[in-house]
Amino acid sequence: QVQLVESGGGLVQAGGSLRLSCAASGRTFWSYSMGWFRQAPGKEREFVAGISWSSGSTSYADSVKGRFTISRDNAKNTVYLQMNSLKPEDTAVYYCAADLYGSSWSKLYEYDYWGQGTQVTVSS
Repeated sequence: QVQLVESGGGLVQAGGSLRLSCAASGRTFWSYSMGWFRQAPGKEREFVAGISWSSGSTSYADSVKGRFTISRDNAKNTVYLQMNSLKPEDTAVYYCAADLYGSSWSKLYEYDYWGQGTQVTVSS
């Protein structure tokens, strides 16, 4: 079992930055590919960014490429999402997720564990 706890959400003006963190329980964090997803009101949950368990390779949705950066610190059992140049359309609840030895980071149904989410609101 892996428990995920997100933090770092909040209210920010357009053009600003936030860094989300996701702390994981357990001693096998290194074996999980990690993903960030988001869900805006009335919309489906969508992939934002993913990072592999093995090589540290990353993948991003086109809508955030060049603005968001995902990273992980296996010593701290934590994955981060640095969000820069935020836009009002980035407003959503952001979730982190863990996929054991995962390789299909953008597929929501591949993930085994989910956090409770953290709200990000970007004002115009």
